[in-house]
Amino acid sequence: MIPGFSFKKKFSDLSEKEILALAISSEEDDASIYRNYAEYLKNDYPDTSKIFDDMARVEDSHRKLLLDTFKKRFGDNIPLIRRDHVSGFYNRKPVWLMKNLSIDRIRLESEMMERDAYNFYMKAAQMSTDASTRKLLGDLAAAEAGHTVAADNLIEKHAAGDVKEIEARTAKRQFILTWVQPGLAGLMDGSVSTLAPIFATAFATQNTWTTFIVGLAASVGAGISMGLTEAVSDDGVISGRGSPVKRGLACGIMTAVGGLGHALPYLIPHFWTATILAMIIVFFELWAIVWIQNKYMEAPFFRAALQIVVGGALVLAAGILIGTG
Repeated sequence: MIPGFSFKKKFSDLSEKEILALAISSEEDDASIYRNYAEYLKNDYPDTSKIFDDMARVEDSHRKLLLDTFKKRFGDNIPLIRRDHVSGFYNRKPVWLMKNLSIDRIRLESEMMERDAYNFYMKAAQMSTDASTRKLLGDLAAAEAGHTVAADNLIEKHAAGDVKEIEARTAKRQFILTWVQPGLAGLMDGSVSTLAPIFATAFATQNTWTTFIVGLAASVGAGISMGLTEAVSDDGVISGRGSPVKRGLACGIMTAVGGLGHALPYLIPHFWTATILAMIIVFFELWAIVWIQNKYMEAPFFRAALQIVVGGALVLAAGILIGTG
């Protein structure tokens, strides 16, 4: 990956027309998510389900206000622009992952959604030069702030929490966004992408020092590339993911660590001893990634295992076949 290269548009480069179009599509998405939450929870948690229904209706009213403003200023042709078209913009979990979320996780997701929306409207209002649009965006930011309080109260009411617990959840969420997500991405890339070159070199040369040098170069190079890419891809203002420097360090260091894990055994001069040890380390690396994905990212364990362990094994096999071919 080329550092900083992206087909996405920077939020700061959006026109007011594009910002309003993005806000409209975002409100549509959030209303749909809340309705799906309500439907999913209505049998076991009817009170919470009703709250999500109410929140969906409020998102609909926001969308209507935005549509009215857009039509007055720009006409009926709304550009197709969504969250995933904008660099650094927050994303939502796909609806089909909802069945894998606990009730507490759904409540936390709703809190995160409202805080992301608040950050977006505040930044958008600052960029607007039209007085009426600026007022609307500021009002919507205030409304989302009110929703954030409601989401906090929802979590506190149903999870028997207090202010400290809510703050702890917020801190945990920030820790995951700033450190765990980029670190996990780096660990996955470093562990899997370096398997083929390291083991291809090992079996092609059967020279442990050469293999170590190749592994060191691949790991450090990937770490620098991934770290820079993460740091410049998102300033964290809209997404709420925190300092780009911290995220870049987490991603870069963990990428290098992922590759060095199975490169370091080749400091051992005996080829088969080093290779067997490297394979054992690879086994533990891949399962560690599965565990992190399951614990922090709410990824279903067996799906994560299939993607990471099976995928890693295929890459490892490809490297060995290339090296012995």
